[in-house]
Amino acid sequence: MDFLSSLVQKAITILYGITETLGVPNYGLAIIIMTIIVKAALYPLSKKQIESTKAMMEIQPKMKALQEKYKDDKPRLNAELANLYKQEGINPLAGCLPLIVQMPIMIGIFYGIRDFNYAGPSNFLWMDSISGPDPMHILPVLSALTTFIQSKQTMPNTSGTQNRVMLYLMPIFIGYISMTFPAGLVIYWIVMNIMQISQQFLMNKNSGKK
Repeated sequence: MDFLSSLVQKAITILYGITETLGVPNYGLAIIIMTIIVKAALYPLSKKQIESTKAMMEIQPKMKALQEKYKDDKPRLNAELANLYKQEGINPLAGCLPLIVQMPIMIGIFYGIRDFNYAGPSNFLWMDSISGPDPMHILPVLSALTTFIQSKQTMPNTSGTQNRVMLYLMPIFIGYISMTFPAGLVIYWIVMNIMQISQQFLMNKNSGKK
């Protein structure tokens, strides 16, 4: 993980150098550019994971019906679930590999930005330094809002009560912890969410979903 964190920090330094060459030296901008590059590169994996997760959530009612019907017959339940996956054209493990591949990268970015040592001015927009928390708490609010929108996009109308509760609790939790994180890290999270929202919108549009 130290290797990935080091790569992230080197990337930020290089991108900062590019912004400096362009006459707008800014670490916040460097983090935004890096996030866009990483998210675009991971799009194929994100697309596969989203499609698989959404498909599994949409058949949850059918799965629950089978689990209730065959709760005392495990072999029959497993057979019926396998048949359901086949009928729906779903591989329940299809979303695991993309997540496994992306997780170390996301963790590396998290630690890389969190522990980054800013060599020079680290001001951005209204903040004197993105090495510490946003004093006005604007970024935490944006992190919670974009997390909610991103989660809402992927949640089917048939989602159960537990998922709907998490739809509201998770953004609140993200917003809360963002109040203690360095602003640079929260900028990354917000931009990542915005990219995910945009990608999801394009996926929905291409699939004909209104």
